[in-house]
Amino acid sequence: MNAPLPLNCLSPLRAQTLMQNELLSTLFQPIMRLDKGEIYGHEALVRGPSGSHLEFPDALFAAGRREGLSAELEMHCALQALRDWSAQELPGKLLLNMSASALAHASAPSQWARGLETLRELKIAPSSLVIELTEHERVADIEGLRRTLAGLRRHGVGIALDDFGDGRSSLRLWSEIQPDLVKIDKYFSHELPAHAEKLQTFRALLQLAETFGAQLVAEGIETAEELRVLRDLGVSHGQGWFLGRPAARGLTAPPAQALEVLTSKDIAVLPELRRAAASGVTAERLVLKAPAVAQDCSHEQLYRLFEAHEQLHAVAVIDEAGRPIALVDRSQFIARWAKPFFNDLYGRRACTLFANSTPLIVDADTGIEALTSILTSTDQRYLREGFIITRRGRYLGLGTGEQLVRSVTEARIEAARHANPLTFLPGNIPLSQHSDRLSASGRSFVAAYADLNHFKPFNDEYGYWRGDEMIRLLARVTSSHCDSQRDFVGHVGGDDFVLLFQSEDWEQRCEDIVVRFNELARGLFDPEALEAGGIMAEDRHGERRFHPCTTLSIGAVRVAPGSLARSEDVASAAATAKRHAKHGQLSIYVMAA
Repeated sequence: MNAPLPLNCLSPLRAQTLMQNELLSTLFQPIMRLDKGEIYGHEALVRGPSGSHLEFPDALFAAGRREGLSAELEMHCALQALRDWSAQELPGKLLLNMSASALAHASAPSQWARGLETLRELKIAPSSLVIELTEHERVADIEGLRRTLAGLRRHGVGIALDDFGDGRSSLRLWSEIQPDLVKIDKYFSHELPAHAEKLQTFRALLQLAETFGAQLVAEGIETAEELRVLRDLGVSHGQGWFLGRPAARGLTAPPAQALEVLTSKDIAVLPELRRAAASGVTAERLVLKAPAVAQDCSHEQLYRLFEAHEQLHAVAVIDEAGRPIALVDRSQFIARWAKPFFNDLYGRRACTLFANSTPLIVDADTGIEALTSILTSTDQRYLREGFIITRRGRYLGLGTGEQLVRSVTEARIEAARHANPLTFLPGNIPLSQHSDRLSASGRSFVAAYADLNHFKPFNDEYGYWRGDEMIRLLARVTSSHCDSQRDFVGHVGGDDFVLLFQSEDWEQRCEDIVVRFNELARGLFDPEALEAGGIMAEDRHGERRFHPCTTLSIGAVRVAPGSLARSEDVASAAATAKRHAKHGQLSIYVMAA
């Protein structure tokens, strides 16, 4: 409990009053080792009198700054935390919050001696302390801070950087002070299982931590799902209400709910970026280094240039500053040159006379996806004659329609391996990664392969638009009947979906998927087809025959621990089960690996 406010305290309450009357108290919040399932230590959190306007740290330290007592208040809180800590027998380390200015104050000889004497009196080893640097504004004396931290390290004190990623934290400061721990702001843990961009941020921070030799502490863990994702990502430390709330007495053992997650063989379904995009691919990749001509270049000179460069499909015309102003298409120019009297009439005239004065000009940093409008534009000359690529407005080279089509196709194929562009469900690569993680976890799981029966006749009869609607319907039905925290839904292409179940009731879920899909899929057929029970369409051999309405078959394989080590083996077994389901005209077929 926070210290009560004495009746004889004057109003308004001041930070100095609280220090003089020993009215500050300490709460301790545990920090856990997620990789070991044990208590790493506790963070000391100061509290003012309960119910007062200075009860919580932000208001308390703001009052300290107004009174010119910032460093003194921080030192008082640190000493109070040490006394409260020594009164308990708690495992691990004590983490104390201090700013750079307070550390500079503490490094003064008199303060340093006082601090060491206090540790000896309280029988607290310096190696059991970690200083959390809370300074997020620009540190004026970085050299002085480094000297202070070096002195602390010589006595075995650890260093942590607090609230990294809160909008004020500095990557440079991380690099400068080389902390042992970096605490990641709670924003990134909040609802982590539903936000792929936060997961990608944690992955990037883990790489940084490895580079700088630090370990991460994920703050703000409030749910079992958040904890499971962080554990599976490899984040070594965690803090948050799910692991323990701030309290006057710390924890001697991890909470049962946290241990249950950390020791479970269930793995997290990591959120995937649902948008299939060619990120990182720009127009610069399409650049063909091609000569350009000045705007006073004659038709005769241009003809000789085309003769000298047989592979040149077009030539850009640039002004004195190197900026493109026109484009001459080779085929059109040669066609004009071949006409009678063209050379006599126009040979010495400037080549801009018949040039395209409104060519397509794109910057080299333009993303490939932004150029896809060219492919569907009613003005197809850009595909034929190409376009001009610039950097900062100056001519860089040419791009061709053929290159653009190839690059867009390649980029989308690669992107589709990560997320299917029709359903935005994870593709082959995330599916394989999740399958490998399941196999490595040592737990049993079920791999199910879902495929449509008589889909090709439906697609041929009603067209690709309605065919896509049916595939999207299957994506919605499978996703809605799976546990998003335990079951992975992947779309590997066409009408093929793979489901990786950790849910114990997976078989009932499969049955519900089949029943619901078969019911809703009928709504995509015309009334005449529903009345007849199917449609007349060509089969795979080109013969026209009757096909029943589209239904769903699922083949499932039970994967025992250690039976299938590779994702390729899991996929092959699931595909075999699917073939049994389709050939036997079964809704669901189950086999063991």
